[in-house]
Amino acid sequence: MRSSKTNDRLTLLLFSCDTVVVFIGLIISFVVRFYSRWFVSNKVDPPLFDSYLGLLIIGVVLFMALLYYLNLYHNDNLLRFREVIWIIVKASAMWCLLYLGVSLVFKLQPNISRLFAIISSISIVSALLLYRYLFLLILKRVYARNLKQRVLVVGWNQEATILLNECAADNSIYTITGCIDGPEPNGKSSIPETVVRLGQYEDLPNLLGNMEPDILILADVNINGTIIADIVNLCEKEYIKFKIIPSYFQILLSGLKFESFGKTALLGVTGLPLQSVANRICKRVVDCIGSVVGLLMAVPIIGVFGFFIYVESPGPIFYRQTRTGRNGREFQIIKLRSMKLNAESKGGAQWAVEDDPRRLKIGELLRKLNIDEVPQFWNVLKGEMSLVGPRPERPELIVDFREQIPHYNARHACKPGITGWAQINGWRGNTDLNERIKHDIWYIENWSVWLDIKIMLLTFVKRDNAY
Repeated sequence: MRSSKTNDRLTLLLFSCDTVVVFIGLIISFVVRFYSRWFVSNKVDPPLFDSYLGLLIIGVVLFMALLYYLNLYHNDNLLRFREVIWIIVKASAMWCLLYLGVSLVFKLQPNISRLFAIISSISIVSALLLYRYLFLLILKRVYARNLKQRVLVVGWNQEATILLNECAADNSIYTITGCIDGPEPNGKSSIPETVVRLGQYEDLPNLLGNMEPDILILADVNINGTIIADIVNLCEKEYIKFKIIPSYFQILLSGLKFESFGKTALLGVTGLPLQSVANRICKRVVDCIGSVVGLLMAVPIIGVFGFFIYVESPGPIFYRQTRTGRNGREFQIIKLRSMKLNAESKGGAQWAVEDDPRRLKIGELLRKLNIDEVPQFWNVLKGEMSLVGPRPERPELIVDFREQIPHYNARHACKPGITGWAQINGWRGNTDLNERIKHDIWYIENWSVWLDIKIMLLTFVKRDNAY
């Protein structure tokens, strides 16, 4: 398995280089903090390097442990520089707090300077990202092909097409070298023209020996267990990884886990991040802090725009609407009114559209800047919503959605949010619901505090116009 060995060696090389770069970053920070003219104090003698050497080594160990814990050295992240940036920045923030905490708890001597820890975080991030960028630039130009793991697909389906598109991305470490028909071919039209057809199922043993793929993916699951077992055994003999596309489980894939029920093995959806009580408490703490800060900042905004709303259309400036929340519970969402009074008295529940005649003049600005959503910080504080999550929909519309759109109700596994993963990726307002659901489900599967923070920050950058 040529590419796997190459990836292992590359991972070891990156880990070693990262360790050296982190250590150099700490040394530079030590010099800047204690011996530069910007921070040196005439009242206190700077510590000697020998006295700080042990603390620097502890800092290196902690930083590298965090990088490993955050999956920086996972094969999937070898060519993904954007993901590398996010992991290193997260590790740096966590390291600064952990480093100072270890010093406080274990009473290390000399005491770790807080300013030194902050300078170190900045210098390490800068050094790691610069060297990683240059390293990856050279790697992609000279050695990229050897990093790609070759994939052979048996059979074909819609999920295989999605996989093909993802493998075509520059930052993917996988490349589909071809496919063969399953034991019971279901037609050739479903296989894209860009995929090389290598033969029939009967040719599989020879192909594995001649092509030496790294991974075999079974896309045709409409075959009996005996044939699947034969394919698995064949892959084991040739030292090839065997994987299967779970076509019967198209939602919440990361939560699929084996459980034992007596002596019987069961496969089911368990272990999603927000099923953990600790994670829900952590998310709720962030929501409470964020909603209080948001409400304090929102008071003058609500006052100013509420005045313009009232002048244009006398009446309540707030608009309450029933929405569906976690586990299907209904609640009253609060928004600044962007439409005329009784806008739905004739047509009933409906989405806003471009150039909607029901909209106020000030309403266009409200919706463009998302200012109409500001009062929802109160819904967050009450526990009906979260700062981040799938956007809540109206019960009248959900009645049709859950019948027409596969897996629609899976998005109600967590609290709805003011902003969300789908929204920052452009799927908001009157857009493709199927794509919105996919993004919402991905968020539920991959939730973390850091992901919430990332989405909140990107909300201010990626604001697409909504109708």
